[in-house]
Amino acid sequence: MPDRPAPLLQARGISKAYPGVIALDQVSITLMPGEVLAIIGENGAGKSTLMKALAGIVQPDAGEVLIEGQPVALDSVQDAMRHGIALIHQELNLADNLDIAGNLYLGREPTRFGMLDRKAMHRGASEALQQVGLDLPANTPLAGLSTGKQQMIEIAKAISTSARVIIMDEPTASLSEQETARLYEVVDKLASQGVGIIFISHRLAEVKRLAHRVTVLRDGKNAGELSRDQVEHDAMVRLMVGREASSFYQHSHRPIGEVVLKIDGLATQAFPKHRLSLQLKAGEIVGVAGLVGAGRTEMLRALFGIDPPLAGRIEVDGVERRIRNPKQAIAAGLALVPEDRKEQGVILSMSIRENTSMARLGRDALPGGLINPGKEKRLGQDMNDRLATKTPTIEQQVKNLSGGNQQKVVLAKWLAIEPKVLLLDEPTRGVDIGAKSEIYRIMEELAQKGLAVLFVSSDLEEVLGVADRALVMHEGKLNGELNRDELNAEAVMALATNTHTATV
Repeated sequence: MPDRPAPLLQARGISKAYPGVIALDQVSITLMPGEVLAIIGENGAGKSTLMKALAGIVQPDAGEVLIEGQPVALDSVQDAMRHGIALIHQELNLADNLDIAGNLYLGREPTRFGMLDRKAMHRGASEALQQVGLDLPANTPLAGLSTGKQQMIEIAKAISTSARVIIMDEPTASLSEQETARLYEVVDKLASQGVGIIFISHRLAEVKRLAHRVTVLRDGKNAGELSRDQVEHDAMVRLMVGREASSFYQHSHRPIGEVVLKIDGLATQAFPKHRLSLQLKAGEIVGVAGLVGAGRTEMLRALFGIDPPLAGRIEVDGVERRIRNPKQAIAAGLALVPEDRKEQGVILSMSIRENTSMARLGRDALPGGLINPGKEKRLGQDMNDRLATKTPTIEQQVKNLSGGNQQKVVLAKWLAIEPKVLLLDEPTRGVDIGAKSEIYRIMEELAQKGLAVLFVSSDLEEVLGVADRALVMHEGKLNGELNRDELNAEAVMALATNTHTATV
């Protein structure tokens, strides 16, 4: 039997403390050549701090890192790169004003006779782009390229440094389904070439797809490890949070009231030939399922007046409402939590207090249109307490919160206007499993109080666990409706792929 290869990378007993917080407490991981090791855990579990330690961004207080059995000092990013470690950040770290080659070699440009060697840059960049399957000239300007292409360029950048260990932090967070599939192919290819991949993701389905092994962190400590044949959703959740997955969904029987929202023959700009009709009742949580591109987001945007509908009637509490912009939607009693919270949901540089009061500034203004600071502060604190947002103060800038707590601030902003109908587009995207549970709790409490909730989700398990009933869309039309006792994965997917027909 051949000898097992030595670990490519080992981290032993890594500890790191900040004032009042122990971020890492004796954490250890091992990465083999050609292995995809997933590191999972809730926000605050220590994943980011560990990755920064491995990439030379922060220096641990204790512990050691070994490359192929030899202890190494990672006192800087340059040290990590010299030892073959590259970190691809969740927030892409590229320069829009440079071309692809300029980005790949930024800070380590090759020279010839003291001059920039552009031929060498373009040659190396072209080889790295080929590795990731990007058919683009090396002199292509970065500006204007899609997020998916930029993500691949980040990976090409790591390859161009001859990295043997590539750390990917939430690499699919902003990718389409097609771009994600391409990323999977690249990860598989790199692993087959002996590159070690450390993969961080909140999406447990992609962890199951890619990981050869899973290491779980909880509260800054090792919580357990799963081999490839043990990588199952419930097992991962159990190690991450210490309880069963089934406890996250708090669906309950509650009284359902009268129709609050009625849509009749709505035509969206994206799918003008299809007409959408549905009803939503007080105290009801209705999920909208379907594949990417099915028209779910487009329906919510039309309802909220972002993309005014081309045809159809919208009634709220039995009164027809003309909705051609968000201001009219808000006046009608609608609120929309958008899919992209950082771009559309909050202003990251502003405080929790300022974000929470934003949608009702006019309602609470002092004479002359001035902001009412006392009312703004009371509202911010009340909503912060109501949603249990984790922050030392409502004066905290939103950019300093975790993804789950940022999402709570978006919810607070819209709940502050006391809507009749809450529209949610991918309400738990990019948040950890614990934050998801909190958001489900909030949705359930709102429905118990009579609010009508319509939510779009690409997480099938979420739809099955939370919704009273589900509407399934396919290519711009409502393809069917499933009541609670009919809800199962097979029925949803049959409607989503149009392999079964039902009426709404």
